Amino acid sequence: MRKQRWLGASAALVTLTLVLAACSSGASPSASAAGSSESAPASVPVTAHSDLKIGVVTDVGTANDKNFNEYTYVGTKQGAAAIGAAEPPVTVPKDSSEFASSIQAYVDDGYDIIVTAGFSLGVATTQAAHDNPDVWFIGVDQGPPCVNAEGLPDTTFACAGDAATLLPHFVALSYQEDQAGYLAGMAAASASKSGTIGAILGISLCGPCIRYTQGFKLGAESINPDIKLVVNWVTESDFVKAFNDPVSGKSYGDQFLQQNPDVDVLFQVAGKTGNGVLDAACEAGIYGIGVDVDQSLSYPNAAKCTITSAMKSLALAVSTDIGKIVDGSMKGGDDHWDASRDGIAYGPFHDLASAFPANMADLLDAAFAKMKAGTLVTCPEKCGDLSTLK
Repeated sequence: MRKQRWLGASAALVTLTLVLAACSSGASPSASAAGSSESAPASVPVTAHSDLKIGVVTDVGTANDKNFNEYTYVGTKQGAAAIGAAEPPVTVPKDSSEFASSIQAYVDDGYDIIVTAGFSLGVATTQAAHDNPDVWFIGVDQGPPCVNAEGLPDTTFACAGDAATLLPHFVALSYQEDQAGYLAGMAAASASKSGTIGAILGISLCGPCIRYTQGFKLGAESINPDIKLVVNWVTESDFVKAFNDPVSGKSYGDQFLQQNPDVDVLFQVAGKTGNGVLDAACEAGIYGIGVDVDQSLSYPNAAKCTITSAMKSLALAVSTDIGKIVDGSMKGGDDHWDASRDGIAYGPFHDLASAFPANMADLLDAAFAKMKAGTLVTCPEKCGDLSTLK
């Protein structure tokens, strides 16, 4: 059995270092009253040392994609720095065939916490958590985990097992994407002059992408009940094309806009592929909306037309959970981040505030406050069901 060598450290000391990290220049500055953006990590004051080994396996693409992979890695580095651990290495699989082996390499090298980025690594991470019960796993966008009675990935989706009990060292991060999407939808409907807006998903199999778009629809309808939303996706099954191919994103975005000329605000829900979608929006002279992070900053090529972004606190959640693992307060299972935990936000308007009514930020902040209080419905009854968008 792996020795849990770091857990003997003082919980108070760990808490202190996390507080210091949050107060450093690397902490996330406020993006708006409705959440925070996330910045690149800076040096963190360290008052403790840990020999804890932490590693990261990203989704396909690059570790510095200025989006999902990068901000997951940022959070891991911030969490490691806060407890005095070495800077984590990162592995980028070339495709899904390398997911399991990339995770296993860290297990074989004696790593104590392994962070995996993206829902597409969910099965491989769940399997690894089952096979290596003494290793902690943080799976970003992988909750709630679906397991059978033995704690194995359940490909039938019956989900009869209790992951929190069967896999107590697997933390499956999930986000209330529909809340972030709702705020983006409010912004889209407010900026639209034609009354027709669009959303391009990376792939039809992506639950978080669907929830983003369901919220987007409801948020838009809260501003304009007669708004028309046109939805499509880049691919049915190719994850690389869906999330790591901006050239395909640009081509698909061009085609989408040619087929739907009335769309004047376009929401990309396709990761790095979506950067190409934003390029298509800018080239067509319409507004774009980014995803996951503040894309006006992460993808400056499209900043001239990106009016806001539907954001989730990737770095904050990962760094927080590393600290909770070390201080002994972390429990396995679904770790859900929503407005009540500042887990979602809308991106700043930057130089495009003129696209909106003068009270736009007030409207968004009021909606966020209702989300925080749990009084605003942001997803339909069939939340995560693609059929609601067809």
